[in-house]
Formats: sequence, structure tokens, C-alpha cells
Amino acid sequence: MSTDVSTAAKPKREIPVGLIDDARKHVYEAAVRTPLLRLNYGGPAEIYLKLECLQPIGSFKIRGAYNAVRLLPEEQRKRGVWTVSAGNAAQGVALAARKAGVPCKVLVMDTAPVAKLDAARRLGAEIVKASYDQCWQALADRTHPAMSGSFVHPFEDDAFIAGNASAGLEILEDLPDVECIIAAFGGGGLSCGIAAAMKERSPQVKVFAAEPETAAPLARSLAMGSAQKFPDWKASWVDGCGGKSVFPRMWDLAHHLLAGSIVCTLEEIRQALRLLAERNHVIAEGAGACAVAAGLSGKCGSRKVACVVSGGNIDLAKFADLVLDV
Repeated sequence: MSTDVSTAAKPKREIPVGLIDDARKHVYEAAVRTPLLRLNYGGPAEIYLKLECLQPIGSFKIRGAYNAVRLLPEEQRKRGVWTVSAGNAAQGVALAARKAGVPCKVLVMDTAPVAKLDAARRLGAEIVKASYDQCWQALADRTHPAMSGSFVHPFEDDAFIAGNASAGLEILEDLPDVECIIAAFGGGGLSCGIAAAMKERSPQVKVFAAEPETAAPLARSLAMGSAQKFPDWKASWVDGCGGKSVFPRMWDLAHHLLAGSIVCTLEEIRQALRLLAERNHVIAEGAGACAVAAGLSGKCGSRKVACVVSGGNIDLAKFADLVLDV
């Protein structure tokens, strides 16, 4: 299912281009420039893979997290930092905090895979578990009684989004004639960051969000014309995308920057996960495979399509179950 946003009429929040350019200068102090490779499969278009699963923490989140922590005023940074996460932002903020020499605490959703939690602990994060609802509320409130220090929002703030935008600039440099880019939508920080970069550098490039059928609040929001909750939300192994709602501040970006949302079934995402492993020897998590599934749907473009494999942090036992379940 693809939802057009051309009729949306909402306030146009922007990410300052100067902030994106500044992030690009500094993001490689923690992140790496990941490759863009052709998917070895004859799909509906030439599909390219932006392999953010190869970041030091196995996820794109290091880009935004490092930029956000870097830009905190020194007095705030000294108090330590905390965030809310399903696992990947936990690692990103923990690594950024380690580089800054400050403590890090993370309120983690109880649906987070063990692999992600173990990685965050290895980076020095103090983990506090809570229910998905409690974590989602803490994201909205920007506070939680178990947390202390300066809050680093894992997707909503300009500095975090600007760091993520650097991935889009790399895609454009490696594939100047890219037709569209697809990135999973959880909170929206990755897809909106890439779209903000495209608007400034190559406005003809369309950026689509990808969501799982079990958690597609953006598609619902686009259909309704305002930020919405997803009434039939279900937890799934696609844990890195598909939130319970679209936050109002993210809607102010998404409704005019994104070309639409492509909703994929869990089976389509599973098949994309297997295809990535078979054809390109890539281990992806659910959110990364969701973007590839959206590209394979043929709903976004027929020429050159870049799919962001946003992370590879999946429990290996779960990965094996998914790719071997035929």
C-alpha cells in the first residue's frame, strides 16, 4: 500500500541545511561511510543497498546520536545523557557518550532483542527496562523517573535528524541518478533526515518510508491528513521500525518531505531478509529488510532505487529461524 502526500497541507518544519552540512563534517568522528551496493536480484528496478548495518554499532543511529551528543552544551553533556530505545539508539548514544567521556543511561523497550541490549551494555550504557507503552510515553514527555542527565531524543530533534541526513548525501554521491530512496519509518528520523538532504541537493529524488503491516502509523496519518496513532499495533520481530504513533513534530516534517509510505507484510519482509542473505550475504534486521521489501514491491520507482539497510542487529537464532523457515 502506498499513500500519496501531495495533498497534505500542514506547517512546513525544515531541518536547516547548515546543520546538515555541519553534521557531515563531524559525523565520521564516530560513524563510517558505508558502501552502496547493487542487490544481486532482478527485481522491478535496479535496487541498491545502503549498508548501514556495517556501522560500528551495526546501525545508522550512530550518525544522529553522535551529532546530537556532540552539539549538547558542555554543561548539559557533563551531567551525562540518557535516551529511550528499542536497541539501536541505545548503542548509538552509548558510543557517543563513551567518546565524550560521560555516563549514559537507556530506558529500553522490553521488546528489544538481547543482542542489542548486550551491545549497549558493552559500550557502557546502564540499561533500565520498561514496557513499550511506558517508553513511548517517555519519548513524548521527554522525562522518566528512572532517568537522569540530558535527554537525547532518538529521532525527533534537529541535531539527530541532521546527523542521519549524512547517509542521504552519501547515496547521492555514489548514485547521482537515483530515482528514489526508501528507509524504514519508526520515529521518522532517518527517512526525514534523508529527505531533508534531498530537498536541498536533489529535489527530484523521492524519499519513501517503509512500515510493517503490524505498525504503520505514518500510512494512517497520511491517509487521514494529520498525525495519528495506529489502532491495531502489534509487536513483531520487525522491532526497529513501526511505532505506535507519529509524533506531531515529526509529522510537520514527514507530511511535506516524504513521497509516501509503503506498507509491507511480515512475510514480504521475511522474504527480503532471506534474499539479502542469499544474494548479497548481508545480515539485516527487520527494519532494514522492510526497506528492501518496499523496494521490491515496485511501488516507488522503476529505475534506480536505493534501499537503506538501516541495521543488522538481530538475534542470530531469530535470524536463522526466519531465513530457514520455508
